Formats: sequence, structure tokens, C-alpha cells
Amino acid sequence: MSTVVETDVLIVGSGPAGASAALALSTYGVPNIVVTRYASLADTPRAHITNQRTMEVLRDLGVERDVIAQATPQHLMGNTTFCTGLAGEELGRVRSWGNDPLVQAAHELASPTRMCDMPQHLMEPVLVDAAVARGTLLRFQTEYLSHTQDADGVTATVRDRLRGDTYEIRAKYLIGADGGRSRVAEDAGLPMGGQMGVAGSINIVFDMDLAKYTAHRPSTLYWVLAPGATVGGIGAGLVRCVRPWTEWLIVWGYDVGAGAPDLTTDYAESIVRKLVGDDEIPVRIKSSSAWTVNEMYAESYSKGRVFCAGDAVHRHPPSNGLGSNTSIQDSYNLAWKLKLVLDGTADPGLLASYTAERAPIGKQIVTRANKSIGETAPIFEALDGLSPGTPEQLWANIDARKDANEAAEKQRAKLREAIAFKVYEFNAHGVDLNQRYASDAIVPDGTPDPGFARDPELYHQPSSRPGARLPHAWITSGTRTLSTLDTVGKGRFTLLTGIGGDGWVRAARAQEIEVATVVIGPGQQYEDPYGDWARLSEVSDAGALLVRLDGFIAFRHASAAPDAGKLLSETLRRILGHA
Repeated sequence: MSTVVETDVLIVGSGPAGASAALALSTYGVPNIVVTRYASLADTPRAHITNQRTMEVLRDLGVERDVIAQATPQHLMGNTTFCTGLAGEELGRVRSWGNDPLVQAAHELASPTRMCDMPQHLMEPVLVDAAVARGTLLRFQTEYLSHTQDADGVTATVRDRLRGDTYEIRAKYLIGADGGRSRVAEDAGLPMGGQMGVAGSINIVFDMDLAKYTAHRPSTLYWVLAPGATVGGIGAGLVRCVRPWTEWLIVWGYDVGAGAPDLTTDYAESIVRKLVGDDEIPVRIKSSSAWTVNEMYAESYSKGRVFCAGDAVHRHPPSNGLGSNTSIQDSYNLAWKLKLVLDGTADPGLLASYTAERAPIGKQIVTRANKSIGETAPIFEALDGLSPGTPEQLWANIDARKDANEAAEKQRAKLREAIAFKVYEFNAHGVDLNQRYASDAIVPDGTPDPGFARDPELYHQPSSRPGARLPHAWITSGTRTLSTLDTVGKGRFTLLTGIGGDGWVRAARAQEIEVATVVIGPGQQYEDPYGDWARLSEVSDAGALLVRLDGFIAFRHASAAPDAGKLLSETLRRILGHA
């Protein structure tokens, strides 16, 4: 066996979780190696919806503009359409992904970023290229085989798939980001809840010029109610735009008990024709693959020095577009903690907060994504499309909604209501942004939790409570306008205060670790011309918020404190595991 390769962090997998872990670690100056058994990065679109919180993460890591340059913008994503085929009858639409005027306003108030559609085969190169440029060592065709760990590190055995030989990589920590069939998670023995293989689905990627059916109602998703659409799959046939309006991906279900069909080119083309409804437009099938709808989540994300992220610990259908978003956010949460432990700033106990903070989020999004599948059934029910019958009967039921009688009027109302309820899948702004962490890396301020004033899945509610993401507000610095989120992150803790917060500033500057200071108020480095920050901060001008490297609030004090230095020191010691 050849010489052992050494690094601080070994990352298995180059998908969104692995690539973003590498990017964050290299940005923080932590040596890391990424191994992937494949010869290239993703070659199919797969994950695509990129929400505001993920864009905030990418903004902090310096690649937001690279993503925006290649992504389909938000305004072309939002006419989610239900139809009998792209060339067929339209049954209704949902203004989605922040494109409803009221939801759009909420998006603009919530974040300096905009969600977009960034297919995985475009996202991965952005993340990996930046990671490699900052120091990540990337090894393709390198398959993880096993690992052992001891008190000082992890030794992984990998196989070079080109040469055929095996060798060892010695790391202080191992991140398993190797997807829904994670061997790292299996070898680590992470406890899982839920079940795999709930339903069967097929992805078909194809080129077809569908502008005449889609450009006037631009959307990321077109849902097709066709005979057979309720068998397996994700609730209906789906035609997903990859690149407007010529590259597409279809999701079609199959009976998981009977096994996947033979994915020939002829079969794939027949499904494309069925959902598009036009036999004349040329089509080029690029790939077909079968997969299963899963409802599984890890109850613990780590074992010793081994940590898992992304689909390795939460496995679910693509509903709500939460997969790659949660994966990237997992890695962002873990990376700064590894950085502080590896450079000696924090005790290894800090790493326990990774599971405490991210496992509840993983369970939530698995439940939400699977629930969204079930929320498609009422659309079929409104058309009597779930009862046994022939395709002709389904088309007759659909036609019946056009009749001028009381029964048809009731049917139309039922259909509108069922389609409108899909807002929980397509506009779940609260699911995207209302994350609240509770762990030893968060110091409660003793105030009662007021909960949420509105539905926490649909509506974002900003909060400065410890455990919440720092609220966004536009502030100014000289001639610059920037977000409060732009003042935090960047690999260090940040303390925000206002006029009268001099004691907090002195306390921050006296700490043994770097704590950046942000003073907001008239005549200060940062000003609040709109008054938004004064409203959102929920502390007095002399109060303070301590924000972690990931933009989450770790500590809040509502007013000035004569013992600010002691309070801040004790808080940081507690967060870093030294208390």
C-alpha cells in the first residue's frame, strides 16, 4: 500500500453538500481533500431550486454573482401550471417561488438575495472551482471503501479507480457527503428514522423547443394530469424547465413494487410525447434514470470524528426544492465549527451542536417534501381523476368543469381551491427562512419565545432572538448601501450595537479571538436611514447582538451592561466549549 495521504478534513462526495463544505473550509483556510468515485461532476440537472437562505450562504462565500450569472432568474420561475399536457388544456396556475406580488414583497423584505433556478450540473462547477482555487485538493475516480477512527483522527481507505490500487487518507475529521446511499453514514452507523423506497420515479432529460407552449407562462414547473400520473412518482407528471425553453427534465412515476421499466430511448420519448402532447416537435433524449421517493432522516449527524451532510442524512423527494439548499446549509453550519476546533479556538465539544441544530431541520424538510406529494391528490379528486376508470373518463371529467350548471361550478371551485393549496410547496417562505437553532452554541436571553404570528411554513418572521438568523435590513456606510447580513460572516464573530454601545465595542475588542464590531446609528460607521434596523433589532441602541460565523445570533442583550466585558467573555467561552 502506498504512502498515507494526510489532511485536516476529508470530504467524500462532490455534490452540493461536499462541494460547499470544501468551499467553506478552504475559504476559512482549512486544508481539505475531496474524493469522488465519479470521473466528473454532475452531468444531469437534478437539484435546481436555490432559495434565499442558500443564496445568502453563497453570498458570504463569495460565489453569489457566479451563480446569478448562470441561473434562470426568479421572474422566469413562477407560473407553476397544471394542465393535461403542455399542448393541452390548462387547469390553473400558482404564482410560485416568490412571484406572487405579496410574496415577492416578503422576499424583498427578508433578504438581500433572490432565489433562482440553478441546475446541479451548473452549480457544482461553481462551488468546486472556487474551492479548488482556494486550496481544496480534488480527486476524481477515487472511491471511498471504509474508515476507522481513533482518538486523534480518521483513516479512510480509498481506491483509485483508474489504477485499481487502494491507499489511505488520514484526516482529523471525515465528512460523508456521498448522497442518499451513503456508505460513510452506513459505516458510521448513524441511526435513521423513516423509510426508503416509498414510490418509484423516472427522470428523463431531453432537448425540445417548447417555447410556444411555455414562454407566455414562464415557469420552472409544469404539472401534467394524465392517465397513469398518480402511479408512484411525486403526485403527477412533471415537466421541469432546465434551460428556457429548450432543455427539459420530466419526472414520471412507476409502481415501485413492480420495478422500474426498461428505460429505452423509445420508452423515454413516449413519456415525453405523452406529457407534452405534441408529436411533431423534434426531441432528443439525453438521459433516463430511475430513482425512488424516500422519507428518511438521520437522528444523529455524527459519530466521533465522522460527520455526514446532505442526502446522506435527509432523503426525500424534490418537492419544495429543499434538497440542495439543506445540503449546502448543513455544510455551512459544520464548516465554521470545524475551523474553530482545528485552529484551537474551540473545544471539540462545539461539534455536537451540528446535530443539535441541523437534525431537526433535516427531519422538518423530509416531512414537508413528502407531505407536498400528498397535497397534489386533491387536484385529481376535484376532477374525479383518482377513481378507477378509463382515460376517456378522465378527459370527460375534465371537460365537465366547463358546463353551465351547479355541479360544474362546484367542481371549478374545488379545483381552484386544490391548486391554490399547493402554495405550501411553491411558496413556503417560512420553511426556507424560519430556522431556529437550539444548542450549546446558542445562549438564550431568558425572554419567552413569542412563537410565530402567522403560519410558520408559509410566512417568514424575522427575529433577533438567539438561535435565529440575523434579520436583513438595508443600511448605509458612506455612499454604499448594504445589508446587515453583509456586515457579518466572513469567518469571524460579529457584535452589532448602536449609539451608547461603547462598552460592548470595548468588550469585543478585548477578546482573545476576533470579534468584528458594527455600530449602527446617526454619525456612526453604519447608518439606518430607513429605520428598518431599529425596528428589527429588538434591542435598544445600547444593546448588543453577537452573531456567529454563519449569520445566526448567538447572544442578545437588550441594553447597555456595566459588565459587558465579562458577559461577552462568558458567552464566547460557553459557545466555544470552554465554560
